[in-house]
Amino acid sequence: MKAIEKKTGVPGTGGIWQRPDSLWEATAPPPPALPVLKDAVETDLLVIGGGFTGLSAALHAAESGKRAVVLEASEIGRGASGRNNGQVIPTLTRPDPEDLVAKFGPERGERFVALIRDSAETLFALVRRLGIDCAAEQTGWVQPVHSPGRIAIAERRAKRSRGAPVELLDRAGISDLLGTDAYYGGWVNRSGGHINPLALARGLAGKAVEAGASIFINSPVLSVERRGDRWVARTPNGTVTAHALVLGTNGYAAAVFPEIRTEVVPVLSWQMATQPLDEAQRRSILPGRQAMSDTHGDLRFMRYTADHRLVSGGALLVPVDGADRLRRIVGLRLASMFPTLRGLRFDHVWNGRIAMTTDYTPRVHQLGPNAFTWAGCNGRGVALSVSLGRELAYAALGHDPAELALPLTEPRPLPFNDLLQRIGPFKLLQYRWNDIREI
Repeated sequence: MKAIEKKTGVPGTGGIWQRPDSLWEATAPPPPALPVLKDAVETDLLVIGGGFTGLSAALHAAESGKRAVVLEASEIGRGASGRNNGQVIPTLTRPDPEDLVAKFGPERGERFVALIRDSAETLFALVRRLGIDCAAEQTGWVQPVHSPGRIAIAERRAKRSRGAPVELLDRAGISDLLGTDAYYGGWVNRSGGHINPLALARGLAGKAVEAGASIFINSPVLSVERRGDRWVARTPNGTVTAHALVLGTNGYAAAVFPEIRTEVVPVLSWQMATQPLDEAQRRSILPGRQAMSDTHGDLRFMRYTADHRLVSGGALLVPVDGADRLRRIVGLRLASMFPTLRGLRFDHVWNGRIAMTTDYTPRVHQLGPNAFTWAGCNGRGVALSVSLGRELAYAALGHDPAELALPLTEPRPLPFNDLLQRIGPFKLLQYRWNDIREI
């Protein structure tokens, strides 16, 4: 099956956007019926972006009794929130908790570390409380180690987990957990797991509306300005005036806040879903259905879906014929780890962009009076976005940011950002070289 891109116009913009042929598009419950903004609206909180961050911010604002309006440029979950692998990972790739505390201070740093540590439990508890249908499985997240030299990484991360429900595993333990002898050990965080990300985004949108928020789709923000003590956003067919603002667009903030977009580097990430595995395969491959992503720089990752498919993926230097090439590459990888998967068919292949920072640390900013944002998910955005969306809403609505889990910094656009975006994929060569020579 070829990766088919369905093209749909965005009313009022004249533009074309692509809907990926993803498994999530095929299996997620339909979104709530949402209007296009065609009037002048006043509200307490304006949220720009209908992904995890924005929807969480709107939901928590509405649940606290405030009026919230979300403006989404196309459809709910259009960007990274609806295209990712769906792994719920309660840790950053790096830096370690101690480094975050050293950078942001003992109070704010510790609060941010606690937010990250608890982010998976926060997400799953929210899904349970609201009854969101998103194929949620809190089965844990495991990081196996691909070389003996990287055992120290697992030992350090398990030791510095700050009270998270983690366990360090030796080679036999990781083999039993995964069903393969390809790894040398690893560690598992029991609070993690996986979801259907597009279903989660649509579910959050529906629950936010039920709580009293207003969400407008196909309503791209053309400009944002400060008028007196209010924020005013203009769309092709309407305006929103608000006391407070949360920008939840991550790497898509080019039109209204370019300084946020240019401090991250968008990286193309490919996802792919296999045919459903049979019962014998499921008993021997990830029998506990954990989410898994390993220590390779050229990352290996996988998780099950509700209908027993494996969702994996990878990265490419050049995206030409990407779907067919990745079928071969990832198919061989999976077969080398699990021989019973040799010849496995991939029914869906799609891609999307994740926002990376040079030090793998998210950026959290105050944009002005009662206005906050963050960017740089670094592949950890599912759990982190839901928790940070809540904190950003509280800060925008008047809570003291110093008492929240928000490590605020000033925006610092990367020099030569356009060049970095062009050469960024070639970083994969370095990752592959490091993976080969590590022992």
